[in-house]
Amino acid sequence: MGLLDHKKHLLVLFASPHAHGSTRMLLESFLDVFKEKKDWDIKEVDLYEQPPHPCVGCGLCAKKEACQFDDLDAFDKELRRSDLLVVASPVYNSAFPAPMKALLDRTQRYFEARFSLGVRHPIKKRRQAVLLLAMGQQEDFALEVTAYQLQRAFSVMNTELSGCAVWDGTDRGRQNQGPAQQKARALALEILAGI
Repeated sequence: MGLLDHKKHLLVLFASPHAHGSTRMLLESFLDVFKEKKDWDIKEVDLYEQPPHPCVGCGLCAKKEACQFDDLDAFDKELRRSDLLVVASPVYNSAFPAPMKALLDRTQRYFEARFSLGVRHPIKKRRQAVLLLAMGQQEDFALEVTAYQLQRAFSVMNTELSGCAVWDGTDRGRQNQGPAQQKARALALEILAGI
């Protein structure tokens, strides 16, 4: 076995159009803990660089474990091998931005595998997930909506939402940056301690 065979796998879904904005800063505070450990392989899917095709409700995934669009095949492969999934996103209108919503809609393939095809665990390997949110103002409802959407999708993806870190008030500048980044780092340490 090679050195990489012993590493754990962390998959990031980055859902911000701003490569160096608040969402990225919050994500980096979380990831720094894993980068220090050196035994984690980190892969990132930038949903604005590679926007998922919207689900068109064609029903193919109810007939076989597949999707008519292959744009998320690499994501599916990385998801299946991941030990930890990180969703880093801004909040748009109290929810995820369009590319993240498109990805969540495309998780229909896992629901269909479970409920139409009878596959008990469409994704065999269990993993934890965390949600990192940046939002213009403090809005508990946005956290409820985004966490609920993830938990619904995760229910057939053998994935458990283990925690959230929120940087709110970004419309007012960076006044909440420090506490948000500390929360993200603390969440990362907590996840590492439990794995």
